[in-house]
Formats: sequence, C-alpha cells, structure tokens
Amino acid sequence: MTSTTDGQLDLGHATAIEGSAPPQPYQLPTHHLVTHAVVVGMTGSGKTGLLTVMVEEAIGEAVPVLVIDVKGDLPNLLLAFPSLGPEPMRAWAESTRGPTDTRSVEEIATALSDKRRRALAAWGIGEAELRAWHERTAIRVLTPGSTAGEPLHLLSSLERRSSRWDHDLESARATLSAAISLVLRLLGRDPDPAKSREHVLLSVLAERRLIAGETAELGALLADVLEPPVETMGALPLDEFVSKSDRKALAAALNTLLASPTFASWRTGATLDIGEWLTPRDGRTPAVIVSVAHLDDEERALVLGVLFEEVLSWVRTLQGSQRLRALIVFDEVYGFLPPHPANPPTKRPIVALMKQARAFGVGVVIATQNPMDLDYRALSNAGLWCIGRLQTDADRERVVDGLSTSGVVGDARILGKLVQRLRERWFVVRNVHAEGAPVLMQPRWAMSLMRGPMTRTELRAACAARDAERSAVKARDGDGGGMGSSADE
Repeated sequence: MTSTTDGQLDLGHATAIEGSAPPQPYQLPTHHLVTHAVVVGMTGSGKTGLLTVMVEEAIGEAVPVLVIDVKGDLPNLLLAFPSLGPEPMRAWAESTRGPTDTRSVEEIATALSDKRRRALAAWGIGEAELRAWHERTAIRVLTPGSTAGEPLHLLSSLERRSSRWDHDLESARATLSAAISLVLRLLGRDPDPAKSREHVLLSVLAERRLIAGETAELGALLADVLEPPVETMGALPLDEFVSKSDRKALAAALNTLLASPTFASWRTGATLDIGEWLTPRDGRTPAVIVSVAHLDDEERALVLGVLFEEVLSWVRTLQGSQRLRALIVFDEVYGFLPPHPANPPTKRPIVALMKQARAFGVGVVIATQNPMDLDYRALSNAGLWCIGRLQTDADRERVVDGLSTSGVVGDARILGKLVQRLRERWFVVRNVHAEGAPVLMQPRWAMSLMRGPMTRTELRAACAARDAERSAVKARDGDGGGMGSSADE
C-alpha cells in the first residue's frame, strides 16, 4: 500500500472556548491522526456520530479504514445513501418509530429524508457530494461467527498458509501464536505462549507444516498430536515434555472442538488478511467494519485479540511514513484496554499499536464512554483528544491526568470545568499539533443514517441491499451506462 496524499478532514465547526467569535470550519490534516486520537464522552454525547464523520471523511480522502464495532452502530455506514429522497429511508422508517408515533411508513420516510436533506445542506453536502463519495468508497462488513455480514475465518494463520512464512518469519509466528492461543482458550487450557506446554507443542507442529509449504488445518494437527513427527521438544524427549496421555487428552479436546457446529462458523469466510482488506481497488477506498456486537464478552475478547495481533503484524511489514496511510477505529474500547493489572488478549497488541504504528503511517482512534476504562500508556500516546460531556469527577480527573501525561498541563483546569457542562454533539478538542488553546467543536451531520445499533437481521438486510445495488450498477456498466462499479469488495 502506498502513502496517501495529505488531505484535510472536514469534521465540523469550531469556536474558541473563551470569547464570542463565530464558529469556523474545523479541518484536521490527515497526518495529525498518525499520532492517534482518543474520543471520550458519556452516553448521548455524540461520540459515535463523531467517529462516523471521521470515518466518512477519512475514506473520502482515500485513507483506508478498519473499524472495530462492538455496539452495532458503525455498520450504519452502509446507510450513506447517495439519494436524499425518501425511497431508501422506507426500509428503515419502522425501526425509528417512537412508541406514540402513529404516522405511516411513507410519512416517516419522508420526514427522515427531509431532515437529512436540511441537515446536510447546512454543511454544504448535497446529492452531488453524496454520489461522489459513494462512488469512491467500498464498505465491507465482516461478522465473525455469523452470516449476518461476511463470515471471517479466525484461524486463517493456521489453516490458510500466508506468504509471510516465506519472507517474514517473525510476523508469521506472531499471528500463528495468537491463533493457537485462541484455540487453547476455547479448549479451556492455558493459552500463554511462554508458559503453556500445549501451546509450544501445537506451535512447533503447526510451524513445521507451514514452513514446509503446507497448511496446519486442525484435523492434521490433531493427527500430529497423536503421532508426532518430532522426537524432542527443546532439550527434552517429547514424552517427557508432554506425556502420551496428555497428548491423547489434547487430541480428544481438539476433536470435540472440531465437531462443534458453532466452532465451524469460525472457520469459514474471509481470510484474516489486513493488507488485502485495506488495499484500494478500482479507484475505491475500503472501509472494513469488523462487527462483534453479536458475540458475548468472552468471545469478543478472543476474536479481537487475534484480530489485533494480525493488525500489529501487518503494520510491522510496512515501510515508514509520516503520512496517514490507514486508520484503525475502535468504538467502545471498554474492557479491551483496561488499566493495570488487567490483561485481556487485546491489550498487548493495542498498546503496541499506540506506541509503534505512527512510525508506519497508521493511526489509531479509540473511543469510550468512561476514561477510567483506558490504560495510561494508551492515553499518553494520543496526540488528538476529543472530549465530550463527562458526568463524574473520576472521569474528568482521568482525562486531566491523561492530558498532563501527554505534556498538556496548562489546559487541565480549563478542561476539568468545561467538560461537565458541554451540550450534546459538542466536544473540547485538544490537538498537540495545533498552536493555541483547545477549541470547542461541533461535528458535521453524518452522511450515514444514524438509526442506532443494527440487529443481525437488519445488518443482513443492509448488506443485501448494497449487494443488490452493486449488481445493478455492474449490469448498467455492462450496458454502457458507465459510472464505475459500486461494489463493496
């Protein structure tokens, strides 16, 4: 992937915290996100709306985006309809109906489209701008363990051999280790690569196959566990390292996992390949949404642990860059990047990304309702802060502490008082790259219909609608209609 040209993200309007100057357009140079961003704000502050606008602007500036969706809100990016009329709203009108709303679906759809037209017009966005954005972007939704979107093969690094084994052994081993840790966690066994003998055994057996140009499909690994093709592990005979009875028990557990219909859904679908996902095609910039809203908390941690290890391995294969070549957006990081001593499988790779990804032109945006959720090391590595209303003293103190750790000491007292009384959809923005004091910023209206979290049924319908649109445009292009493919590939 080559570096993108440096552009501006038109995020909204901003005004000085003190004074009466009229609001001015707030444009964020894309390279300012190379040093990462933190977005915080209580429920109802407009945090997800701001993230949606960031993503819309980034892909509009040809910056590929990987979005981690925990709540189910960010697949609303599928609803950035190129038309301002009521027709595309009809399928979503019923889900926006209030408990006392007696209007027909047609009336609700018309009201939604009128509101959207007026709101976007206030920010200088009309149908021409919507169509242009739509034709330059490719939205893809991956749903691990579900067919609501596109399924994701979580054990790709085991069961689908990567070319990294031929030219980047260190990265290949890191992603293999994460996949084996996932398997062992699912078996209820020790997943620690440094301490678990079962992890070492499976890693050695899998690596032997992968280096030889084969895959390490779990069924083949099970056979290798029962009849090992090696005689020693380190300096010890294999039977002293892991006894025959322990290997037999491990093989039985692997077989039970392989027989599980639920587990089968985690071994089909798209290959876990961040570089392929974020490669532009046909002049379209990709935005890949990995939605885990349908999973339980433990499954989310397991899935995202493997995903972020893959992201980190991909980042380390890139050449250095001071320009923003890709953006990683994680909405609602609660539980995945906690303070010490908690250590979920997502924490190590996210902290590493916050420390290292900037050197390769990859920015990370993390968002949470509660700053108490975040590890200090992550806070101190963020150059851009967008702070919505925070209700508790502890949250406000955490933000002040984080800013102080980042070297922004002079702004602390101002921010502590201000964030308590912010209105909805207003943020205090502190950018270490910009001169002067923090500013108040109101994000522009999102092009996407912000209709709340999508259920699996709704997500399936939204993906089907985009597929139908893609097919229609391809058919038209084949007849010489020629606007270019609308594929979300």
